[in-house]
Amino acid sequence: MKLSEIKNHLNSLTNLNFILPDGSLVPEHFHVTEIGSVVKNFIDCGGTIRNENVISFQLWNANDTDHRLKPENLLKIISHSEEKLEIKDNEVEVEYQSDTIGKYGLDFDGENFVLTQKNTACLAIDQCGIPAQKPRIKLTNLNNNAATTCTSSEGCC
Repeated sequence: MKLSEIKNHLNSLTNLNFILPDGSLVPEHFHVTEIGSVVKNFIDCGGTIRNENVISFQLWNANDTDHRLKPENLLKIISHSEEKLEIKDNEVEVEYQSDTIGKYGLDFDGENFVLTQKNTACLAIDQCGIPAQKPRIKLTNLNNNAATTCTSSEGCC
């Protein structure tokens, strides 16, 4: 989800909730401790140099249960970040502490922001020597085909 989409959703909300991939809610008393512009320059296993630019929101679950971040306050934090860090309208990823710092994508279900799982992948699959996955064939289908195309009198069975 791009930053502009988040801002549009925030304008229509009265409460700010984030749902984890397992369906549980990030505790209501979370804080947004960072908004940052993250630039990743890297080379993939095929030798291609790549650049990735994302915006990172860091959510932190504090023991401060008396305060709740409201949508309008997050909009102010975003506006300040855009101005001071010259943040562009890039994709947003969310960092949240579980067993370790987890990185999540972001979606919206009409009422809540939903943290989505992110996965690794090979970006140069055609160059790194991993064979393409072969199609799976049911062995029962092989027997059916053999019965219709081969008889014992033909000597092929």
